[in-house]
Amino acid sequence: MSVSRLRITAVALLVAGATVLATPAQAAGGHRAASRFDDGSFESPKAPANNFTEFAAGQSIGPWRITAGSVDLIGAGFWQAAEGDQSLDLNGAGAGTIAQTFATTPGATYSVTYALAGNPAGGPALRTGRAEIDGQDFQDFTFDITGKTRADMGYVGRQFSFVARNSSTTLTFASTVAGPYGPVLDDIQVKECKACCGN
Repeated sequence: MSVSRLRITAVALLVAGATVLATPAQAAGGHRAASRFDDGSFESPKAPANNFTEFAAGQSIGPWRITAGSVDLIGAGFWQAAEGDQSLDLNGAGAGTIAQTFATTPGATYSVTYALAGNPAGGPALRTGRAEIDGQDFQDFTFDITGKTRADMGYVGRQFSFVARNSSTTLTFASTVAGPYGPVLDDIQVKECKACCGN
């Protein structure tokens, strides 16, 4: 066998091996993990200015999958965003759930931060939901919309941390309030924590 043919065979074997190694990570979450967490401010795609677009289970908003119910992607100017131009109401016609799977290092600690508010248009006053890591409830959240308006949403910061168990992790946010007025999320960030935080 010639040297050039030997090199081609070796490359082919390496490529095949890489494909086999990638498959379990994809199968673990049912979706290919992004190389990093992305678009926590829901800036893409663009919703109509001063309006919103409803997305139902099975659809995606950038790297986010809607896994249950429906959600509303809020366009620029409709109400105050915490960061950038857009935000997300976790309730479309009713309670919705979103999830994103991204690459992680097993054993490493990650910090999740996000801005929380609530759709101020109707009752009840309390908007409730939860954040999950790989299907496990990590943080329940509540936001009171009393006195809040579309011009002054009153965003508050929330944070929790987790230790990655696998080479990919799925972050989920779910509304736990009925009706079309849900908790509002924006500026979600996931960062590896270098001896900076605990649970």
